[in-house]
Amino acid sequence: MDEHNPKRGGAETARVDYDAVVVGAGFGGLYAVYKLRELGFSVRLFERGSDIGGTWYWNRYPGARCDAPSLQYSYEFSDELQQEWEWSETYASQSEILAYLNHVAERFELRSAMQFETTVTSATFDEQSTLWRVNTDSGDQVVSRFCILATGCLSTMKTPDFPGLEHFEGEWFHTSNWPHEPVDFQGKRVGIIGTGSTGIQAIPVIAQSAAHLKVFQRTAQFSTPARNGPMDKAYEANIKADYAGFRARNYRQPVAMDIVIDRAAPKTFEVSEAERIRIYEQCWTNGGLSYSTAFRDSSINRAANEDISDFIRRKIAEIVHDPATASALQPKHIYACKRPCLDTNYFETYNRPNVTLVDVSKHGVESISAKGIIANGEEHELDCIVFATGFDAFTGSLNQIDIRGKGGLVLSQKWAAGPRTYLGLCSAEFPNLFMVTGPGSPSVLANMVVAIEQHVNLIGECLAHMREHGYQSVEVATEAEDDWVEQVRQAADRTLFTACDNWYQGTNIPGKPRGFVPYVDWPGYVGICEAAVNNAYRGFVFS
Repeated sequence: MDEHNPKRGGAETARVDYDAVVVGAGFGGLYAVYKLRELGFSVRLFERGSDIGGTWYWNRYPGARCDAPSLQYSYEFSDELQQEWEWSETYASQSEILAYLNHVAERFELRSAMQFETTVTSATFDEQSTLWRVNTDSGDQVVSRFCILATGCLSTMKTPDFPGLEHFEGEWFHTSNWPHEPVDFQGKRVGIIGTGSTGIQAIPVIAQSAAHLKVFQRTAQFSTPARNGPMDKAYEANIKADYAGFRARNYRQPVAMDIVIDRAAPKTFEVSEAERIRIYEQCWTNGGLSYSTAFRDSSINRAANEDISDFIRRKIAEIVHDPATASALQPKHIYACKRPCLDTNYFETYNRPNVTLVDVSKHGVESISAKGIIANGEEHELDCIVFATGFDAFTGSLNQIDIRGKGGLVLSQKWAAGPRTYLGLCSAEFPNLFMVTGPGSPSVLANMVVAIEQHVNLIGECLAHMREHGYQSVEVATEAEDDWVEQVRQAADRTLFTACDNWYQGTNIPGKPRGFVPYVDWPGYVGICEAAVNNAYRGFVFS
């Protein structure tokens, strides 16, 4: 069906413009358009940005790159695409990922289904016609059978709320809404607030040009070398020789990447201290996320993880010359309870004479003045401020849309005490509404592109199943949702992720209910989804 020719269907004269409306033009939205078209469904995508890319459209800050290997952080739905695209680095930069997504959109002619610079403001389910009425900020209303939210887990920035920001006389930027034109820090006094993954990527790059860079750190973070570099062409050729096998092996690994836990390997304290240090040193040399699998119990045993944490703290002390700075950079929490970060010369950057660490762990940044940042009772005069303050993760972008299900139930109100879904795909009382890598799915705890394809494939297969059997609506059984919410909690409690505050639990957003959002255990999740589908879509109700 041509998506530019609205059709009519449903009860009596109910207008239906498209089979599905998709919100968001990142990895999820692009693949949703491709998949649904391949299945014969008409689709329209809305994107608030002026072009495709999702998080890679907005996050253009210096040093922005993926921390999953390029040959894995990419689509696998087309072997021709996999074979023809060549990555230049082990870990792709923002600009290269954006170029890749543009290539995908052009190669598969996806742009004709997309409308840019359009924000979806509301989506309301009409119970009588079983249709979704989707409204945009341009005043349009589009009617569709299904609504698919591919809004992303990390797409709503945590807005700077420091008092006095409006009085600052210099320039300020947020890493998640970076200007499209280059920002020149040459000869300028720059302050950056935030030392999570984004800050850790940006700080070394900004330091290269700024006259002076002050880093305002509330919480020290663990970071290990990425060991990024030009793509090893022999390695790439070897992967491409059996890309399907490579993908299949990774698909059943803990985070859908080639990070293999050797179940026969020893536990941490079953070997000598000297052997542990040898293995940790090898992990440091190899780079990447290898510490999570250093030993069989590295990610689940607290004492084992403390051993890794102590090793990395010692590494920080060896790298950073100033003892006071090195001490402030050593995290107090354990390695496994926050998102592991990868870097290129992050800790080395603090040895530069033009870089100063400002420890604000006790009182935080107090305010912004006309001249700069006030912290620890001192005014730090600056020309530019960079906010690397993170995201309102998982639910932020969904809650920005007024989504109303059966009986006018508002999704954000239903989720007031925390998100409730079944498999991270759907929420009870919201028929024909799907989320791509939504709350309660592995999402950020897996290779995001693999997780996205798995979700979109599930959604596409469900829609095809409905068409085959003549169903008009699908929704989640409340009992299935209740059970899944409890399973998500229990899975998190078996890990070390809940051992400290982190954005996985929403603790970075004031007033947000605390609760671990993603599902831990990618292979287990895939098995649960497959079992549900094979058991007549257990947990779903069709009508």
